[in-house]
Amino acid sequence: MAERIKRKVELNHVTHSVRAAQAVLQYGVGAMVDFPDQTLVTAAPEYWNGTSRIFDDRFAKALDVEYFALPTDISYARFPEWYFCPKCRTFQSLSKWIAEYKRKAKGKMLELDENMVNHMQCPQCKQDLVVARIVTVCEDGHLNDFPWIKWVHAQSKKPVCGNPSLKFKTGASGSEGLEGLTVECACGAHTTLKDAFDKDIFERMDKEDGSLGFKCEGCHPFRHTKEFCDKYPRTVQRGASSVYFPVTHSSLVIPPYADKLNTKIEQSNAYAECIIKIEDEETPEEELELIKKRLPKWTEKIALEIGASQSDVEKILIGKWLNPTAEPIDVTSVKYRFEEYMALTGEISTPKGSLGDFSRDSMPIEKYGLPHIKSISLVDKIRVVNALTGFSRIAPVMNENDAGFVSIKRPGTKWYPAYEVRGEGIFIEFKQNDIDAWIQQNPEVAERARKLNDNYANSFIGRTHPRSISPKFVMLHTISHLLITQLSFECGYSIASLSERLYCSEASDGKEMAGILIYTASGDSEGTLGGLVRQGYPDTLPRIFKKAIRSAKTCSNDPVCIMSHGQGRDSLNLAACHACALLPETCCEERNAFLDRGMIIGTFENREIGFWSV
Repeated sequence: MAERIKRKVELNHVTHSVRAAQAVLQYGVGAMVDFPDQTLVTAAPEYWNGTSRIFDDRFAKALDVEYFALPTDISYARFPEWYFCPKCRTFQSLSKWIAEYKRKAKGKMLELDENMVNHMQCPQCKQDLVVARIVTVCEDGHLNDFPWIKWVHAQSKKPVCGNPSLKFKTGASGSEGLEGLTVECACGAHTTLKDAFDKDIFERMDKEDGSLGFKCEGCHPFRHTKEFCDKYPRTVQRGASSVYFPVTHSSLVIPPYADKLNTKIEQSNAYAECIIKIEDEETPEEELELIKKRLPKWTEKIALEIGASQSDVEKILIGKWLNPTAEPIDVTSVKYRFEEYMALTGEISTPKGSLGDFSRDSMPIEKYGLPHIKSISLVDKIRVVNALTGFSRIAPVMNENDAGFVSIKRPGTKWYPAYEVRGEGIFIEFKQNDIDAWIQQNPEVAERARKLNDNYANSFIGRTHPRSISPKFVMLHTISHLLITQLSFECGYSIASLSERLYCSEASDGKEMAGILIYTASGDSEGTLGGLVRQGYPDTLPRIFKKAIRSAKTCSNDPVCIMSHGQGRDSLNLAACHACALLPETCCEERNAFLDRGMIIGTFENREIGFWSV
């Protein structure tokens, strides 16, 4: 693998910035970002200039890192590298544009913007340059410029000339499509972009004449590396959704990791100094030796800064550095989520006065008068950490073990980019016995779940990640969506500001869960103002809950929606569409899949099969 060292140039922070959440989601490492004057790729975290640390020991151990970092000063790589002038139609790579600019620019202009970073313009026409609209991607996650020079000469049945000079032209009529986009070389070779988007076009061209070679060039622009790749790439629009699929994980910060003392320690200057000294050691053995040697001194310094007893501080530091509680738990496992479930139901608690980022109140369930609900907890303080671990191209992947997964960091880097949300939430736990009885008494709900399982098994993700979708899961997921929609009308938050967290498993999974957490997915560093929690009190939630159930009875797309045998992505929904049960993608854990109003209120043929049929 070859790494190309590139020079860093400061960008305008006003025009070239994204929000922290965007830098972890749609504009994360490896994604292209369209800024006003150019398109750039978010660089690997090792190249970033500034971050702010985020701590969650449980989450960090699960992902095999030491901490997370909020991006504050992100670096970018220049990609795509092909631009054209809309006036003279000259079409060439950035290296040639910059070389031409250096020859023609003079004085202060050249001194201030030597590499055409602040203003990309044609040195001859003084027109702003336009970036190429298409790129190539491959199944292994590589991202390359479209092979413009090879394409125009191969399509023209001519050898590549000694000094290619391209022009990019468009037809007079906008209806010509790809055949109206012409690339021509000064040597006389010319062609259109017809067939450029065919899935196997480059393989066919290699079979016809393999002298040029159209296999993937193996570029990772986000870390300036190039590696061998034997795949044939595909041509895609620069802004196509298949160019970038981020792989993210989220975690609820729960006791004891959310304790006030734990938070104070992590936010202290003395603790930050300790972390830096530990990271300076080259091996884990050297780190451990340093910690054992300096722990008493560090404990004293941290305790003095935050005003806590040394024994309490030492106990927490030992737990963090010297005495891991257990083997790391897979962040996607039932066991990992069950720890959160116990905290939300109150089975994990901390002494009064020690709560920092997690605080809940158990409500008297008898005052709600809602059937099938076991308990309701109002979580007035909650912190959720969202981390980016990798990405894929062409097709989405689930984790690092999948083919096509690209890690965003080097193996030695001890952190992942992340952002945190401090807010509030409502947790609802359902009666498992009622759910079991509902499924047993209504065989039709198992049949509806079977249809979803069949559709999932035939999907791309289903073929690589088999799973069983139970009627209980579909019911919990659908009621969660209905409640989020209704709560957005009542509490003042926009619907995109609310998110769900599903807790569903069977005894056969090792842990039994049946609950949903609806929480605010946006808020400042101090959290939110309590508008969501207020809707969880006995005088408001029953009315909201009943409205959500009533809203599920009708959809503007009925009877097509309620009678559907499969709709949405890969037909993974039954009676659920954008008019009734779907939410913005940021709200949903399952990408708007596995939804069915029939599980809630029944169907046209049988109104009695719904869990809340009346």
